[in-house]
Amino acid sequence: MTVKKPVVLVVAVALINTERQVLLAQRPMGKSMAGLWEFPGGKVEDHETPEQALVRELHEELGIDIAVDDLQPLAFASHSYDDFHLLMPLFDCTRWQGEINAKEGQTLAWVLGDDLGNYDMPPADVPLLPALRRVLG
Repeated sequence: MTVKKPVVLVVAVALINTERQVLLAQRPMGKSMAGLWEFPGGKVEDHETPEQALVRELHEELGIDIAVDDLQPLAFASHSYDDFHLLMPLFDCTRWQGEINAKEGQTLAWVLGDDLGNYDMPPADVPLLPALRRVLG
């Protein structure tokens, strides 16, 4: 018998700066998977597209504004955790307005593609790295 799990839709972004580095955020203590590094983003609300959710999440988490048109689909993850199944589209973005600030207590790091393997990430994020490395060059 197969146990059915809820499917949770979250969205993430690879913010890429002019030095071809990507922004990672470390999950703060008190959250599930605390200490692991991930791409900024979050849950998609019922009334949102993934792109609209990223615009909202990046403003809330990092204090920056992005345009939906600046988000390019890059890859997606489909990963089964113990209690739910995660579906996560990953977009890349090279343009935003405002200065990036950690508004939710997270630690931030700009990372080169070759160094991404040095950061412990949630299992769902790891399969996204090859596509991201191709974009970073």
